[in-house]
Amino acid sequence: MAMSESRDLKPEPWGLHLFGLTPALAVIAGNVVGGPWVLGGIVYMLGVGPLLDVAFGRAEQPRPPRASGRPFELLLYVHAVVQFAAVGTLLYRAGLDLSTWTTWGAALSTGVSSGVSGIIVAHELGHRRPRSLAWWIGRMNLLSVLYLHFTTEHNHTHHRHVSTTKDPASAHPGESLYAFVARTIPGQFADALRVHTDKGEVGLQNPVARGAVLQIGLLILLYLLLGPWPTIAFFVQALFAVFLLEYINYIRHYGLRRTVGERQTEMHSWQSEERWSRWTLLELTRHPAHHLKASVPFWELRPYPNAPTLPTGYYGCFWLAAVPPLWHRVMARRIPEAMRNAGPQR
Repeated sequence: MAMSESRDLKPEPWGLHLFGLTPALAVIAGNVVGGPWVLGGIVYMLGVGPLLDVAFGRAEQPRPPRASGRPFELLLYVHAVVQFAAVGTLLYRAGLDLSTWTTWGAALSTGVSSGVSGIIVAHELGHRRPRSLAWWIGRMNLLSVLYLHFTTEHNHTHHRHVSTTKDPASAHPGESLYAFVARTIPGQFADALRVHTDKGEVGLQNPVARGAVLQIGLLILLYLLLGPWPTIAFFVQALFAVFLLEYINYIRHYGLRRTVGERQTEMHSWQSEERWSRWTLLELTRHPAHHLKASVPFWELRPYPNAPTLPTGYYGCFWLAAVPPLWHRVMARRIPEAMRNAGPQR
């Protein structure tokens, strides 16, 4: 059961989730102004974010959801708008600065924004009715980071086979972040391609293959219209956004194992109640609830009392995961004992 809530508590103000627009707004401003300000997204993600996770602390008692989800629904569309504004200002900055360091700083910072307002929003919208307006906006967000196959792999494979060897997006015990990223990116693409191939959709009938052609076409179009440096900057921001996505994939299932066919429970995803991560990442940290209730919108997700808990929020875990020996040492004692002592996955 999800964690019980006190009847005396009121729902959190929905406006707290507006903090999630911070990286995109910082990136847009930095890309327009130029100079060292282009590093705003990087400074936020790697420096300010972990500190704010600590400063705002962890919620010990979840608050009940709001009666209306309309503000959160509108927030998703605001994120989508600022995502394209951030990418647009990156192309502007790269067109001005060409191959100078500010172009690459802007590209990495924009990748931070794309990881939040682009991919996290696309993840939420990807669970909506196929070919609805929300679904198409999610597709456009994924196109902006050259990761169109994500919805297929995530919905059809990850949710079904999470924490087993059949899921390329689940990190094995003892696997480093860097080994995982090198394995999972091609593995997820191949898996998404297979999902449609198994349905008889081959060649360009396969939506994943068509998506790959579309993404290559987008890069060619950018090159013809804007030249090499904006095109390369766009590619770098997409690459960094995808890296951040896979970093999150890494930490939210690391070391949690089940055999193929074993029932999935809240014990197969890591949870975090750090307020700053919750508010700014669209409740992505309540991941066990998302896996067990994929159709439930993010603002209605509730934590589970016994789910495995990360040592800190997603921002703080970035630095832990970036140093594999430290990550493995911290996480080894947090993995449920039954999973630590289990044999190899099948």
